[in-house]
Amino acid sequence: MILDAGFLVSIDRSDRAAHEFLTAARSRAAVLRTTDPVVAQVWRDGPRQARLAAFLKSVETVPLDDGRFVGQLLAASKTSDVVDAHVVAVALRAGDSILTGDVDDLAKIAATLGPSAPKIHSWPPLLGVRTLSH
Repeated sequence: MILDAGFLVSIDRSDRAAHEFLTAARSRAAVLRTTDPVVAQVWRDGPRQARLAAFLKSVETVPLDDGRFVGQLLAASKTSDVVDAHVVAVALRAGDSILTGDVDDLAKIAATLGPSAPKIHSWPPLLGVRTLSH
C-alpha cells in the first residue's frame, strides 16, 4: 500500500488510528511504501519528528524517477499536483492501492488509467473501519 502525506502526519502526531492500522498491516505482513515527494510534503524539523523518522526506516521510500510518466498523467487528468500524480504512478507500477486524505484529487488522476487504476482508500478511515486491502 502506498501511504500519502495524511497518514505520515498521523504517524508524526502519534495518532491512535494510525497505530491500529500499522498493527493490522504488520499482522498481515503488508508491504508499505511512500514516496520521496510525499516525505518532502511532511518533513519540516527532523529533531522534532522522531516518530516519523523512525517510521520511515520501516517503509520503502520510492524516489521520483519517472518524471515523464508523471507528466503524462498530469496532462491526461488536466491536473497539476506532481506529488499526487507520482503517488498514482508508484501505485500502478507496484500493483498497490493508495491510502490518502486526498481521495478526490488522486481519483481524478487514477481515472485516466482506466481499469488498471489503483484502488484509493480514504485516510483517516471511517470510524471503526480499517483499510488494508489491495
